[in-house]
Amino acid sequence: MAGTSTGASTNAAASTDADTGSGTDTDAGPAPASPPAPAPRTGAHELGLLAGWVLTRAVLLLCVFRVIVTPGPDVTSDVTFIYQGWFEVLRTGTFPLDDVTWQYPPAAALAVLGPGLLPFLSYPAAFFLLSFVADAVVTGLLLYAGGRPGRTLRGAWVWTAGVALLGPTAYARYDLMVTALAVAALLAGARRARAAGALAGFGTLVKVWPVLLLVGAPRGRATRRSWGAAAATAAAVTVVFAATMPGALAFLAFQRDRGTEVESLGALVFHVARHLGWQGSVQLNYGSVEFLGPYVPVVSTAAQVLSVAALGWLLLWRARARAWSVTTPADAAFAAVLLFTTTSRVISPQYLVWLVGVAAVCLVHRDSRMAVPARLVLVATFVTFLEFPVWFSHVVASDPLGVTLLVVRNGLLVAATFLACRTLWRRTVVEAAAVSPVPAAGSPASAR
Repeated sequence: MAGTSTGASTNAAASTDADTGSGTDTDAGPAPASPPAPAPRTGAHELGLLAGWVLTRAVLLLCVFRVIVTPGPDVTSDVTFIYQGWFEVLRTGTFPLDDVTWQYPPAAALAVLGPGLLPFLSYPAAFFLLSFVADAVVTGLLLYAGGRPGRTLRGAWVWTAGVALLGPTAYARYDLMVTALAVAALLAGARRARAAGALAGFGTLVKVWPVLLLVGAPRGRATRRSWGAAAATAAAVTVVFAATMPGALAFLAFQRDRGTEVESLGALVFHVARHLGWQGSVQLNYGSVEFLGPYVPVVSTAAQVLSVAALGWLLLWRARARAWSVTTPADAAFAAVLLFTTTSRVISPQYLVWLVGVAAVCLVHRDSRMAVPARLVLVATFVTFLEFPVWFSHVVASDPLGVTLLVVRNGLLVAATFLACRTLWRRTVVEAAAVSPVPAAGSPASAR
């Protein structure tokens, strides 16, 4: 499109030359000296990646099936008790109307009901198997995308490493299934805007955050098609659930009275305040371990204000952005998910799956500049495994080890967020403005 940056055009031309380089004219005499052609792919990288994936996933399966027991609380208990309890209610044709821990959009019911498709297995075993399948689907999508011109296998490596670094929590929550939808949406967006929008819209009705995937859709036809498909899909799914299952929108009220979850950025205030005489408590509340007591509503409100500010920055970026490259949709989605994860009053360990998935799509593109934020997310993912489940008791106790882990993990997320946003702004606003002026109103470029 007319707004594509000069760098992207150069890269596209380079990849075309590489693709056609084998068709040289043998009758033209000796050719001038030229750089050697790239060696053909041997498949060694793919084999190494697949070997790493198989090994790490075998370990994860052994962990969730309790053959290998990780330190700390049992991360599979949510599947055994909470998810399976919801399953028993949902299969009767209604949402859990009296359960405040049900805080998810209506299509989340499909993820919870999914294990029922495998009646020959216990509910937890079927759930873990479906998580494994979703993981394999994401890996396959990233491998396929990484093999195309101008792409790399870095994204598949990021995904393989990131899920492994998070540990068994990745297979014991349905966030991996949502992330599979998100990865498919972002990879489809380059050529099939409507498909990307439909996947993002459906994902939004599974766990809200995939709505952020479309913030970087190129202006014009791509935006109209993807946003329109997302809105139509979300509306249709909502109507179907509202018409067929009572309580489809009950989750909206259940979110209202949440506190500040102990792993969030705002929780650091209370971890420190506990050592200064703060008279609050840590309790299991609305399905997560939260701080309750004086000033908690203030900190929770501050987190929501930061989220609104994050939305404002994204809107400002979209208004000021002058050029879209092939990497912009994924880069913008990565920055957006980082912003809303970091500012949230809840940062559950499984949220790192979202970040790893979107970061992986960014690094599928050879020209992506999100490598540093992606590495920071990978380190944060491993620290998250250390704080939950390994040393979660220290986090709950607000002792020096627990507080240090949270400072490091949340500090890494803040740094990744800042760098991702700065990189996005520089590439699409600052550098693009230096290359070409804004198209005049009514010109062919602005019309597109």
